[in-house]
Formats: sequence, structure tokens, C-alpha cells
Amino acid sequence: MEKRKRYLIFLVGLFVNSLGVSLITKANLGTSPISSIPYVLSLNFPFTLGNFTIFFSIFLIVLQLIILRKNFKLEHILQIPVSIIFGYFIDLTMILFSWVNPEAYIMKIVYLLIGCLILGVGVYMEVLADVVMLPGESFVRAIVLTWKTNFGTTKICFDVSMSVIAAVLSFVFAGRLAGVREGTVIAALLVGFIARLIGKKLVFLKDMIFPESVSAENENEAKEQTAGTYGKNVIAIGRQFGSGGHDIGKILAEKLGYDFYDAEIIQMTAGTTGYTPEFVKKNEEIMTNSLLYDLVNQMYLNTDRQDEAPKDKIFEAECQVVRNLAKKGNCVIVGRCADYVLRNSGNCLKVFFSAPLVSRIRRVAQRQNISEGEAKATVQKNEKLRADNYRYYTRRMWGAAGNFDLSLNTDFGEEFIENCIRSAMKL
Repeated sequence: MEKRKRYLIFLVGLFVNSLGVSLITKANLGTSPISSIPYVLSLNFPFTLGNFTIFFSIFLIVLQLIILRKNFKLEHILQIPVSIIFGYFIDLTMILFSWVNPEAYIMKIVYLLIGCLILGVGVYMEVLADVVMLPGESFVRAIVLTWKTNFGTTKICFDVSMSVIAAVLSFVFAGRLAGVREGTVIAALLVGFIARLIGKKLVFLKDMIFPESVSAENENEAKEQTAGTYGKNVIAIGRQFGSGGHDIGKILAEKLGYDFYDAEIIQMTAGTTGYTPEFVKKNEEIMTNSLLYDLVNQMYLNTDRQDEAPKDKIFEAECQVVRNLAKKGNCVIVGRCADYVLRNSGNCLKVFFSAPLVSRIRRVAQRQNISEGEAKATVQKNEKLRADNYRYYTRRMWGAAGNFDLSLNTDFGEEFIENCIRSAMKL
């Protein structure tokens, strides 16, 4: 039943994709990079855009066979019927949009942007279905798997190459540039960004549409965390910047005889991702601008986790580190959205440390030996980075009391905090 739903969503997404490609093309400002070569050829030969899309897709499938060789799997063959269906969908939607012939430049831009939005929705639906990759994405994946290149860089090179080849073909066959214009660049930038943004906003849809796909691993993890556990033996600490959460957590761990993990998580994450500790430290727990981040990293939308955007890869790796530490128990974990990662854990006490702004400014000024004015700016800047990062990855409000078992003001002192936590842990 679930597989049927996935293929149905994929087919609908394929049709939505064709609507987007056709509308972008009808805007007459170029077309998407992957369609640029078929489009230029359709302008110069007696075959339709859909026909050339099929021919070009099969060509990419043959190239995958050459590149992958023995790693070419039967599932790759599914790209052939998908390509044929997609080609006919494009011809059908080009007919449906036959009335779209904008003359004014502003209307061309409007149709282009609407087409990008529609195409973004279609791409999101295909990713949600997660059954077959289109030949363009699968070709990039073949290169990545064979030569161990970075997916994002390879995808950019592929899109640029398609556009450049299309432009060259246009000059060869027509003696002028036709079919590749500013719309090609805009589509390349916007479509993946829109799809990634939709995926973030509608992350809950996957569980709603495919409740059967709740993995056995997650179920087993929940059982492991709750079975035979009395009280709490893991403390996950969230903290406002400058509240002293790190120091209090470390002291608490020492008094309880627990292991303490904060900067240590950086080393563990570096070991599993291949990134340096410095790179992990620079990119964890901060989100400067979520919209800009999605725009820059849109090319990673269709990848598996081993080739996802570096910051996403760091977050996933840190989540796994946190889960592994929680399984061992008897530890204090600071930051890393641990309250969210361990939200279903039966042996975790989730604590949030806060303090009045004046106290945090004073503490940061003393620790960093700066003026209170500089300390205030530092506190506010880091507070926003942490909050944006937490909200981006968890879709929850950072510091909200409902996400924690305890919310404590560090100005009450270490002894008070220790007593509260010991009582909550039932020690």
C-alpha cells in the first residue's frame, strides 16, 4: 500500500514537474539547465521538446551504464519508462500552455517565477516519494559514486555544462543564442531552493502520508531508552549564551560522577564526518540566515545523507553522537539540540538554563575581558545564532519551557540547581 502511494505521488510530481518546465519554457527567457539541450535541439529540428527530453534522458542513462558498469543496478532501468512518461507529459503541458505567449518582459518574468515555483513543488513531491531518481540527478550521482566527488560541486558543474553546451549548439545550428537566457540562471538558482524550503516547512508530511515507514531502528531505539530504566541517568542541557550553563553542567557531572560532553562532541563528530574539528566547531549550532543557507545548499536536495550539505551532515552526525552517548547513560550533554534529539527518551532529563540579560552580560564581559557594551552585542548575536539554528533543525521555539522538564535561572546558584535536578532525577 505504501509503495503504491509513493509511486502515485511520484507520478503526480512528475506531471507537476512537466507543468513547471513548460511554463518556464513558455516564458521565453530560456529554460531550466537540464532541459536546455533538449529545448535548443527542439528549436532547430522537427522533434518536440518532449521527444528530445526522452532522447537526452536515455543518453544520460547509457552514460550511467558506462560509468557505473557492474554497479549499474536494475533499478536504474526504471529511469527509461519514467523518462518516456516525463517527455510525453512535457508535450501535453506545452499544449496546455499554448495560450501563454507573453510579450512584455515583466510578464515573462512573472511566468518564469510561477514556473519555478511549480517545478519546485514537483521536485519536492519526487523527493518525498523517494522511489526513482530522474536521469539528470542519477547521472550526477553516478559521477559522485565513481570518482568520489562532492555532490554539490558536481551538480553545479553539471548544470553549467548543460547550459554551456546548449548555448554552443544554439550558435552552431541557428547562428545565434536562443533557448538559453537569464531564465536558465534564475531557474537553476530558484527551483532547488524552493523545493528545499518546502521540504523544511512540510517536514511533518512524510510521517502523515507514510506512517508505515516509521523505521524499526527508531522503534527499537525508543524501546532501548525506556525499557528497564528507573529515573534519569542522562541530562541534556540547553542554555542561553552567557548563562553559565557549560560550567554548571560540568560541576554537576563531577558531583554525580557522570561523564561530561560539550566540546568533546566536536571531536567525535569530526571523527565520523571526515571534517576537521575546527570546521565542525565553526559550523555547528549557528545559523546566520536560514533562507540564504537554503539557497546556497539547494543542490543537495536529492542526495542521500553521505553527500548532504556540510552543515546538515554535521547536524546529523552530532545527533547520532548524542544518541549513542545517551544509550550509554550516566552523562551530561550540553547543547547540540539534545533536548530535541532525545525528546522520546525515557532516561533523559531535559534542562534549560537561563539568566537575566544583565547577569549574562556581566558574565561574558568578565570571561572575555571586554566592555559591557561589547558583551551585550556578543550575547545578542550568539543568542540569535543559536535560536535560529535550533528553530531551523527542530521546527520548535528555542528555550520554550514546554520542550524541557526543568527551566532554571542560574542566578539562583549551583546548590539550588543541583537540588532541583537531583529531585527531578529521583536520586
